[in-house]
Amino acid sequence: MSSLNKKFPRLLPESIKKNMRLTDLIDGTFKAYNAGRLAEACRLFTEKMLAKNGTVGMSLTGALTPAGLGKAAIIPLMKAGFVDWIISTGANLYHDLHFGLGMSLYAGSPFLDDVDLRRDGIIRIYDVLFDYDVLLDTDAFVRQVIQQPEFQKTMSTDEFHHRLGRFVFERERKLGIKETSVLSAAYQLGVPIFTSSPGDSSIGMNVAAMALRDSKLLIDVNRDVNQTAAIVYDAKAQKLTSSVFILGGGSPKNFMLQTEPQIQEVMGIEERGHDYFLQCTDARPDTGGLSGATPAEAVSWGKIDPDTLPDCVVCYADSTIALPLITAYALSKVKPRKPKRLYDRRDAMLEAIRAQYFKHGKVEKIQHRTDLDKVAKKYSGRSVLFARGKK
Repeated sequence: MSSLNKKFPRLLPESIKKNMRLTDLIDGTFKAYNAGRLAEACRLFTEKMLAKNGTVGMSLTGALTPAGLGKAAIIPLMKAGFVDWIISTGANLYHDLHFGLGMSLYAGSPFLDDVDLRRDGIIRIYDVLFDYDVLLDTDAFVRQVIQQPEFQKTMSTDEFHHRLGRFVFERERKLGIKETSVLSAAYQLGVPIFTSSPGDSSIGMNVAAMALRDSKLLIDVNRDVNQTAAIVYDAKAQKLTSSVFILGGGSPKNFMLQTEPQIQEVMGIEERGHDYFLQCTDARPDTGGLSGATPAEAVSWGKIDPDTLPDCVVCYADSTIALPLITAYALSKVKPRKPKRLYDRRDAMLEAIRAQYFKHGKVEKIQHRTDLDKVAKKYSGRSVLFARGKK
């Protein structure tokens, strides 16, 4: 008899039946290739990442909110207490505003003539269509909001999005709609939302334009870096797990994962990395890009705890397919958790990591880096790397 049966389950999926439940479909028939990885992702998320009140951060890239996944999947996960903090591209948050403002987007086709669309004032995101006025009206809303006195100061992106979310929530109430906007839901649930590139979206473009009109709004990226690290440190200090749920890759992925190097490498605080890593991506690892970098590679940076590496999952699947399935699976398998409302504790968490940073007394550890300056002077005018190779 083969020794395989002692280590691995037999590959013998159930027959698909009429009216089969989604959880049974995934557990019973998703057995190999990326279907197998998606099933592993569902079980990792429900059985380990959400277990024992662990802290879960989600990163968003790709045009997910224009496709309706904010309302369909992200808000339900937030309401269930399954997502505690978010890092998103600014574009996802900008297009999220359309829904909160009651504007219409349409399911179209990727094969339309873009010259005709331009002439007719229609914007296309692959097969999502909307009128050009949607952009203009959303821009006008953002400019109107950020002119308010409460925005005339320096603030981090989580504070900016929290305040913006309140205005979206108020607009939803006036329109008689609800649970359409991620920003509005985050405001109500106390879920902090950061963006890793504040200027790289139409929201950032409007903030920049208003600066020419003497707006005092500035984004504090330093607080963003330290605040996100504080969230992770807070989870570990409470003996909770810290998990990352990455949709796509890009800058939000790195911004979420760099929290651990910020704690360990820069602040000198002892830590082992995020406990669980789940990514849905179509990016390859062999190009060297961050989007395709595997959790095994992240271990070398201190981003992922090596002890939990066997539990980390990368599912090579379109997020617009994987996210609804994972969401439906989780909502069917796990009871809702009480929202952590991390935004309400942002100052306390930041102060806690600040105190630990000053307490451990390891700041001097970085002084050895000045040795590189001595090498540079010794081999003035020549490459340091070349000089090191000389005998």
